[in-house]
Amino acid sequence: MSIPKEPRALMVNLMYLVLTAMLALNVSAKIMNAFLLVNDGLEKSNAQIISSNESLPESIRTGVKKEPAKLQKYADAITPIDNLIKGFSGEIDNVVNEMVGLASPDRKISEDDWVTTAGAPITEGYVGLKKPAGYKNKDVTTSFLVGEPTDATDGKADEIYELIGKTREDLIKLIPAETTSEGKAERAKLISSLPLIKDESWSEDKESVAKTWAEFNFKQMPVVATLPIFNKIKNDALASQSQILGYLAQKAGGKSIVFNNFKVVSAPKKSYIIKGEKFEADIFLAASSNNVKGLSVTVDGQSLSVDKEGTANYSKSTSSTGVKNYTAKISMTNPVTGEVTRVEQKFEYEVGERSCNVSADKMNVFYIGVDNPVSVTAAGISSNELKVNASGGGIKLKKNGNGKFVATVTTPGESKITVSGGGLKPTPYTFRVKRIPDPVPQLGRGPNATGGGMKSGEFRAQLGLAAILKGFDFDAKCAIQGFELTKVAKRADPISTKNRGSKYDTKATNLVRSAKPGDRYFFDSIKAKCPGDRAGRKLSSIAFTII
Repeated sequence: MSIPKEPRALMVNLMYLVLTAMLALNVSAKIMNAFLLVNDGLEKSNAQIISSNESLPESIRTGVKKEPAKLQKYADAITPIDNLIKGFSGEIDNVVNEMVGLASPDRKISEDDWVTTAGAPITEGYVGLKKPAGYKNKDVTTSFLVGEPTDATDGKADEIYELIGKTREDLIKLIPAETTSEGKAERAKLISSLPLIKDESWSEDKESVAKTWAEFNFKQMPVVATLPIFNKIKNDALASQSQILGYLAQKAGGKSIVFNNFKVVSAPKKSYIIKGEKFEADIFLAASSNNVKGLSVTVDGQSLSVDKEGTANYSKSTSSTGVKNYTAKISMTNPVTGEVTRVEQKFEYEVGERSCNVSADKMNVFYIGVDNPVSVTAAGISSNELKVNASGGGIKLKKNGNGKFVATVTTPGESKITVSGGGLKPTPYTFRVKRIPDPVPQLGRGPNATGGGMKSGEFRAQLGLAAILKGFDFDAKCAIQGFELTKVAKRADPISTKNRGSKYDTKATNLVRSAKPGDRYFFDSIKAKCPGDRAGRKLSSIAFTII
């Protein structure tokens, strides 16, 4: 017996398993009556599904009328599917009635085959659960449903088992084919969820010696215990029909959202206007519905209240100028499928008054060889209409975000950035163009790195000179190209060597390693090259006394 997903059917299945286990322990006749309660619940459930299935076809046929050429196939499937399920249920009923008749005391199908739980015939009008007169009979279920080992023919249950598989195949064939990939996926999803299926889980029961589904479910079972099984099979068939009808209703749109609230909406082409400009807006009719269930609206995560007409109002105070963004999300429940549909849309508007300003983020100077960040603010002017141009100093301007630019320059002097557009007259802003300031030569990172007394161990540990841009806010580095190193020891002639690059070469290294307290070292003719330089620049000399 497969495990259903519907809560009520799952509960019934669990009850049946418990009762079957208790029956195996030869529990009293009260357990027999419990089977009748489970069966009665299934019969009522089947009646409810039948009633529901009878209400959907009209809705499907109504939807088809909207576009018959495209949707008629969904209406055409209703009757064949209904006939197939009714025929299947009829076959199940015939088997049950024949079994009940054979199990009765006179072994004939008659009105006395069914009695009440009190033992009175149904014809006497006694109110109560009905049960087969031969409800305890196990021989009939084994011989009639399972079949005798010596009998070459299968029992009736084997025929039912094969009928389940064939009915499922026929049912699938009656589901209209689809041509689009999305439609094929929806149809495949429906087929995979149909509860009517040949259950093969019985073959996985390692403790069972049953060789067939019929033997597993019906051998030596009292008649009363088989009734819920047959009604469960009918329940699977009716539930499958219900799912298919729901699918057909969705495809045909037989039951759709009815738009019954209408509003005139004005959507301005610009979310602001400036004095002297022309106001333009699109005027259109917006429709909403009272029958949409589970409608919710949020803006930037904030839930908004939805009125009875299905609309929500959003408002927000503005305290700063510029472009503002917000994201609106709407979700609703489809009245046909129960599925939740979510829609998301981003919007923007601008706040401000007409004005503009251009500023270099690092100071009112552009430096050669580095990226100079620039901010352009123009409140009251659309970003689509804003024009930013640059000239002078070999300037190139590259956009780097909303109102952000990067300027690169090549020639000392002046550069101009001009802002215009959106009704704003061309407004120029002037910037000085300079080379990167001279770096400071430095030996190590100690307090006397730029000259003065230095211990011999610290001095000998250094590997060369560095050029440091002190107080410069840009990400720029200068490189030492070379220098002249001179050692002046007590009572000795000066020794000099010329070094290429920033690191000591062999001669300079030997000269540094010989440092002793009282020796003096001079770094002269220091040259360094910074970003934007065509040639190296000369830096100031530094001197150290070894202590």
